[in-house]
Amino acid sequence: MSIRVALVCLPALLAFAPGAWAQPRISAMACYAGDAPPALAQAWTLSPLLLPPALLLVLYVAGLARLWRQAGVGRGIARWEAAAFLAGAAVFFLATAWPLDAFGAWSLAAHMGQHMLLLAVAPPLLLAGRPLAGIAHALPRAGSRTLHAWTAPAHRWLAARLGLATLAHAGVLVLWHVPAAIAVALSNPLLHFAMHLAFVLAGLWFWIAVWQRIREPDTGVAAGLVALVTVTVVMGFTGALLTFSPRVLYPAYALRAPLLGLDPLADQQLAGLLMWVPSCLPYLAGGLWLLLHGFQRLQRSHGDAEAGAVPGAGQ
Repeated sequence: MSIRVALVCLPALLAFAPGAWAQPRISAMACYAGDAPPALAQAWTLSPLLLPPALLLVLYVAGLARLWRQAGVGRGIARWEAAAFLAGAAVFFLATAWPLDAFGAWSLAAHMGQHMLLLAVAPPLLLAGRPLAGIAHALPRAGSRTLHAWTAPAHRWLAARLGLATLAHAGVLVLWHVPAAIAVALSNPLLHFAMHLAFVLAGLWFWIAVWQRIREPDTGVAAGLVALVTVTVVMGFTGALLTFSPRVLYPAYALRAPLLGLDPLADQQLAGLLMWVPSCLPYLAGGLWLLLHGFQRLQRSHGDAEAGAVPGAGQ
């Protein structure tokens, strides 16, 4: 269990990684001098690190096809759930393979868009598709049982710790957007990968806990609402700081954004707006969904109370 706890705490640990690296490596961004931004058709950043997500996508599609062939289309995994997973896979592709990862070295807005897709958009879409159920149907029966044995305890642990997930989510969001952290991440490929991994893991942890409350409202609608509102406020406040800052906060992009024809301050303002407005929409949608569940639950409770009171009134 200690190994599993260490793995699920990885987003929180990665949130604090910038502080350990920022000071000694703050000036290393100069290694990008002399490069030219790529054309859109050439903005590919294919990497062997994308092989595991690609394999999971193949397994999910194979498992979905097998499940629907046996049980019927839309059974077990609904059509909208499968569509959500495929949309999440497409969002992940846009953020990691083409084109945002390549342009993120030249534009803060592109880099911010990449971060928000990995943190706020891809995780809820992927989780909405019930990925473990789809992958399990692609495996032999023994492999499916092993997958369930390993993932079920970890899923319960993650889903039950909404408070820690919220702290990790907000910590990754804020600390990795400190100017020094962005600078050292751009100067060090390993740390850059750690940054993106932190966004993905923190996003998955938070949305696992939120989806638990969306699918099973009895686990705590109020706690889910508080978590969603907290993250929305933190994200909105951080985005507003970037949007209304009177000066460029990221010196690395002051030199590189003009090569794309962008004014550095306007590029920073656009990055802030991306964090502030569209990136908050998934959290608002989750909050509205939880509110709807809460009102339906209250309505059912009120109806049951009235139904129980009627026989007593006639006696």
